[in-house]
Amino acid sequence: MQTEKFYLELSESEGSHKFYEVVIEEEKVSIRYGRIGTDGQKSTETLADFAAAKKYAEKKVAEKKKKGYEEAVMGVRKKRKITRRPVVSSSSSSAVMTSASGKKIKVPTVWNFNTGSAAYGIFINEDACWVGNQNGNIFKLNHQGEVLTQYKLPEGVKCIMADKQWIYAGCDDGNVYDLGGKVPRIAYEINEDVDIYWLDVCDGLLGVSDADGNVVVANYEGEEAGRFKGKGSGAWMIRLDSQNVYYGDSAGTAAFSIKDGREVWFQKTNSVLFGWQEEDAVFSGVSGMGVEKISKKTGKKMQSYDMKSGALSCATSEGGKFVFGGNDMIYCFSEDGNLVWKLPTACGSALSMQYFKGKLYAVTGYGNLICIDASEEAINKAKEGDLPETVELKAPKEQVAVAQTTALESLNQSQTTGKVILKCVKDGSKLRVKVESNGYKANWFVQFPNNLRKEGAFYVVDKIEEASQGGFYRVLGDIYELKPQ
Repeated sequence: MQTEKFYLELSESEGSHKFYEVVIEEEKVSIRYGRIGTDGQKSTETLADFAAAKKYAEKKVAEKKKKGYEEAVMGVRKKRKITRRPVVSSSSSSAVMTSASGKKIKVPTVWNFNTGSAAYGIFINEDACWVGNQNGNIFKLNHQGEVLTQYKLPEGVKCIMADKQWIYAGCDDGNVYDLGGKVPRIAYEINEDVDIYWLDVCDGLLGVSDADGNVVVANYEGEEAGRFKGKGSGAWMIRLDSQNVYYGDSAGTAAFSIKDGREVWFQKTNSVLFGWQEEDAVFSGVSGMGVEKISKKTGKKMQSYDMKSGALSCATSEGGKFVFGGNDMIYCFSEDGNLVWKLPTACGSALSMQYFKGKLYAVTGYGNLICIDASEEAINKAKEGDLPETVELKAPKEQVAVAQTTALESLNQSQTTGKVILKCVKDGSKLRVKVESNGYKANWFVQFPNNLRKEGAFYVVDKIEEASQGGFYRVLGDIYELKPQ
C-alpha cells in the first residue's frame, strides 16, 4: 500500500496551539485538525489514484503553510492543563431531611437523573433542565427529567451558563460552546496558558478565573479585553454583571471593574469554593464555614449562613428569600441566616445547584441531577409524611458521537426566506462577519465561530439580535452555509 503522512503545527501569539495532519493511503486522503491535545475534527476525500491524492494533499499542506503552520513532531507539545476541584463525595442511602427543630423528615425528591459521571454543569430555565458531566456529555431534559437532546463534547464540562437567551457550556478543551442550535458551536476559545477553574458570560463578555488567581475577560470576538490578578490563588468563583467581575479565591472575595480592571473592593473570607449572584449581592461558598452574603456595592458582609463545613456550591431562591449551600448535605437557610432544613444528597456531594420555581436542582459527585421540591408547601407536606414518588432515571445507553463543530448544512438562496444572510470579510489581519441582509447596521460585526470563518463565504442564520449594550450582533439558532448561485 502506498502511504504518506504530513503533520503541521501552529502556535499563535494569543496562546492558541493547533495541529493539521494529512494521511494518504492509496487514493484516500484523511485530514485531521484542531487544538493540540484533542482528537480534533476529521474529513476524508477519495481521489482517482495515489498520484491525484498526493497532489491534493500537497495543495492542502501548502495552504496551511501560507497561514503560518510548520512541520512538527507529533506529541512534543502537551495537552493543556486541566484542574478539577478535589472533592471527596460521601453519601447516605437514607434520604432523610432534618428540620430546624431537629425533626427527621423524608426528602421530597421529585426525580433523580444519573448522567454516568461526576457533574458540575447545570442550568435550569422555563424550557429545560441542562446538565453536563466530566465525560463531556450534555443532556437537555424536560421538567420531568426525560431526555430531549444529548450532545458529546471533546472533554469534560466545567459549567453551563446562560446569558439571556444564549446557553453556553465551558469545556476542559478550552472552548466555550453555544448550545442554541442543532449542534454545539464554538463561541469562545480560551488561551492555552489559562488553567481554567470557572467561567461566566454577561452581555457577550466572557470571564474566566484560573488556578493562579487570574481573571481573564474576552470580548464577543474572543479577543482578550482585560486581565487582572486577585490576592490569592485557586479562583473557583467568577460572576459578571454589566459593571463588575465578582471573583473569589484562597484570599477572599473581590470585585473588579470591567471598564478599567481596578479593584472596586475586597472582602477577606475563608477560601472561596463557589459563587452565586443576585441583583444586589454575591454569595461566596467558603471553606470551613458555609456561605457569605456580600454587598455588590460596598463589599461588606451582609449575612453569614453557617453550615459548620465548607460549601462546594450555593444558590438562592428568587429575591434571596432562601439561601442554599451544598456539600454532601444540602442546607436551606432563611434570608436572615436561620437554618430551615438540611438533607443528605444520597448521591455524592452537591457540586453545583440552582433554584427554579419552587424546585431545587443539584448536580453531584456521583453524576446525578436531582430535583427536590423545596417549596414551603412541599416541605410542610413532607413533615406530615406526604411525599412525591421519586422517579429514578438514567442516561440513554446509546452513545452519541463527539459534536462536529465545523460541519455545516448548506442552503440554497430559495431556502433563506425569514432568515438572515451573513458574509465573512477581511478586516485588516482578521476575518470578521457582517450582516449582508437589508435592514441591519452595515458597520456592526457579528459574534460568530472563528473556526467557521472563510474569507468571502456567505452564511445563513435563523436569527440575529443586537447585543444589549449595542455595537455588535449575536446569532440565535442554527448556522448554515449558503450555496453559491
